[in-house]
Amino acid sequence: MTEQNGEAVSTADGGAAEPDPYGRILTIPNGISAARLLGVPVFLWLVLVPRSQAGDWWAFGLLVASSRSDWLDGKIARALNQQSRLGQLLDPAADRLYIVATIIALAVRAIIPWWLVGLLAARELLLACVLVVLRRHGYQPLQVSFIGKGATLCLLYAFPLLLLGAHAAGYAEVARIVGWAFAIWGSALYWCAALLYVEQARRLLAADGASGADSPGSADSEAAGTVLPD
Repeated sequence: MTEQNGEAVSTADGGAAEPDPYGRILTIPNGISAARLLGVPVFLWLVLVPRSQAGDWWAFGLLVASSRSDWLDGKIARALNQQSRLGQLLDPAADRLYIVATIIALAVRAIIPWWLVGLLAARELLLACVLVVLRRHGYQPLQVSFIGKGATLCLLYAFPLLLLGAHAAGYAEVARIVGWAFAIWGSALYWCAALLYVEQARRLLAADGASGADSPGSADSEAAGTVLPD
């Protein structure tokens, strides 16, 4: 028998298989990622309900705490050897949810234009289509690229600054200028990462078709990993 759900089970010769360390669920990094996800509706409430400087500053603090915890859970996972497949999924999912929640909230408050929301949504739709094609050919999602990580970081800086830039305060002008600089650069990198991802997927599928392999996703999908693209 083989290992299931991260637990040791009996092997064919009667021995006990070692538990899969990447199948763990109850780890400190996964707990941090889960807490980040729970903060998304709190952030939306802070931005959309009070609509005050105090609420915006609390939302800003929540985003800063989320970005710091994003760095912290990776650090802890490596230090305590608590990497897991669930963590590889939760971490980018939390980043994406915060970005989606932020741009929608800012668009509702007319802080950013809806065309920017559409631009970023079109990118997500494109990647979703690519992921469907990869799945149909037996491949797992490809690894997050360095450009994608940089784009996510820029956007996570941009939108909180744009939120503060909407205030009637002395810091608003600087926050708005710096925020838009990050937003423009981050959006460009976001699309650049998506196009590189599409090209990588195209080459993978083209090579698979040329080789005529019987099981296209067997070896390469393991090498590709299970992390959602940024």
